[in-house]
This record gives sequence, structure tokens and C-alpha cells, in this order.
Amino acid sequence: MNSESAITFKSISISIPENGNVIIGQTHFIKTVEDLYEAIVNTVPGARFGIAFCEASGPCLVRHDGNDDALREMAVNAAQDMACGHSFVIMLQDCYPINLLPTIKRVPEVCSIFCATANPLKVIVAEIDGGRGIVGVIDGDAPKGVEGEEDIKERKDFLRKIGYKL
Repeated sequence: MNSESAITFKSISISIPENGNVIIGQTHFIKTVEDLYEAIVNTVPGARFGIAFCEASGPCLVRHDGNDDALREMAVNAAQDMACGHSFVIMLQDCYPINLLPTIKRVPEVCSIFCATANPLKVIVAEIDGGRGIVGVIDGDAPKGVEGEEDIKERKDFLRKIGYKL
């Protein structure tokens, strides 16, 4: 007997800290919060952050940690709004995701990263039979054109100004 269930989709807006970023990913084990905490402080010691992780079995709690109470609360709120099992949210200030992503990707229980952004963000969630999962994200706005020579110069100047290129 083949049983089919209806699937519904929702768009969840994620609040991002002022002058901050968010990283959202999927993981698979309860020790995620501790391992992500260690990955962040060992990579960018001055980073301020909050982490939330949605358990997918047992008590199904939102586990959380961090070194900034406001960012931890933002991460917990985003995780509760998404309510997707085995997902995690990291809210960041005083560092950029580019500095953390290689380390976070090497955390053994991290399966994938959906986004790392400071842009307006919507997470597309699918729900079926009481479970929810992240289908994808909408990160920022659609392109408005193709860069020209002046845009290229501005991009290169900006990267040098913030120290990412010589």
C-alpha cells in the first residue's frame, strides 16, 4: 500500500544582526553546538556569535550556545521559525563567514551549508507528516545587470580596501 502525504512549502524570513552575518546549514548529531562553538573560537577568537541547532529526534529541542546573548537569542529565534530537524543557525558579528566556512565545513557532523550572508534572507521550508526540512534559500536580490569597467574597478578597489587582495 502506497501512502502519500501532502507537502506544504513556507518562506521564512530570517533576521540578520546589524553589521553581521548568518550561516545556515544541515548537520546530524547532538554535539554540533559544542563543535561549532570550538570551530568558531579557534578560527576567529574575537568573533561574537550565537548558535542554535534543531534536534530531529528524542526531545527535539533547539540546542544553543555562543558568546553573545543577543546573537544567541537571534539564532534560537531563527531556528524556531524554521523548525527544521538537524539544521543549524550561526549569527555572527566581528568576523566574516569567509574566515569561518572552511573550518565549519570540516566539522565532522556538518553535512552541508545552505548560505552564509548579510543580505536579506528567506529560507524555503517544506513540511510533510510533521517533519520540516530546508529546501533552499533566497539570498538577497536578483541581478540587475552585468558589471562594466567602472564596476570592475570598484569591486577590485573594495577588496583591497578591506584587505582581501594586495
